[in-house]
Amino acid sequence: MINFGLNLKNEMIIMKQWWQRWWLTLVVIIGGGFVVFGVAHNARLYHTPVAVVTQVKQLQTTKEKDQFNNQDRATTQRVTLRLLNGKRQGKTLHATNTYSQSNAYDQPYHTGQQVLLNLHGKSAAIQGLKRDTSIVLLLWLALSLLVLTMHWTGLIAFLSVVMNLVLFLLAIKLDLLWHSNHFLVIFSVLTVIFATLTLWLVLGWGRQMGITLATTLSGTLVAILISLLVLQLTNHRGLYFESVQYVTQVAPRPLFIAETILGSLGAVMDESTDIVATLFQLKTEQPNITTGQLFKSGRKVGQAIMGPLINVLFLIFVADTFPLAVLFLRNGNSWHYTFSMNMSLGVTQSLISGIGIVLAVPLASWLTSLWIRPRQKEGAA
Repeated sequence: MINFGLNLKNEMIIMKQWWQRWWLTLVVIIGGGFVVFGVAHNARLYHTPVAVVTQVKQLQTTKEKDQFNNQDRATTQRVTLRLLNGKRQGKTLHATNTYSQSNAYDQPYHTGQQVLLNLHGKSAAIQGLKRDTSIVLLLWLALSLLVLTMHWTGLIAFLSVVMNLVLFLLAIKLDLLWHSNHFLVIFSVLTVIFATLTLWLVLGWGRQMGITLATTLSGTLVAILISLLVLQLTNHRGLYFESVQYVTQVAPRPLFIAETILGSLGAVMDESTDIVATLFQLKTEQPNITTGQLFKSGRKVGQAIMGPLINVLFLIFVADTFPLAVLFLRNGNSWHYTFSMNMSLGVTQSLISGIGIVLAVPLASWLTSLWIRPRQKEGAA
């Protein structure tokens, strides 16, 4: 009877620990599923007419060819729609959609998709897909994976992203309020807030957070100062700031610097966090490690991750500019013009971020080895 009671008590303790560990995951997965379902059926909350595609009929396909021998196919669809909101909810409408094989500025529609409409009497024109369900579904999957693998730490990481997004939107609102006269100052201050808030949420307030923050801000600042000096000495030759997308009345040069600061911050913070966290763990496992050994270990960690991190940034940049670069080349533009108008600014930003990544290695290693004092041996003076 005694053994049975002990076994039962142990099983209850194990079940309690399991529940404490997994209740958050269950709440996120089940609650997120209900949210996704609700968003998929929220058409009545829209002021814009929303309809579901009930039938699609292909009408005709024509071949197209331009002066540069680019070939494409244009297909016309007759789309049958059923309204999901508004006074005419439940009514059936018809719309015509023409899409190209390249899908550069258009797309085909399929049965079951929800679309946004422009209504003109009895006629309807499709604006585009209703994408909120897809966005919420991806957010739910990302949050579920974070909580499933890291539990509270994953939830805090997701929370930091949400808070940074809110701050970014507030900064844009403030920039619009000031008529874009101080946006470089605004986003420079925002960089400090981003780094402080993110590291505080992820690492907590302590020495490790302070070292990582100091390394991140120092590496970013020095990289930006070096780049400004080089650009000034070269008189910005080879950089076409007017190619910054969507710039109209805003000065493109300060906007480019603001973009570079934000881009460099993320890369430097990533590497600094890895190096500092590794050295803190090494200090915990080997309390008597010397300052010089800590510095050398930090350099080795930085050398191991520096190359892959720079390549990741470059590949992200290439993936972002690849479609437009191909479009320029296919329309008779030279490689030089295509690079100048699409890639020069991105390559420059990647190089500046690379400078920050390289500088973060000795900075993180030196600051960590300086602030983490080795344990004094017994009997030492």
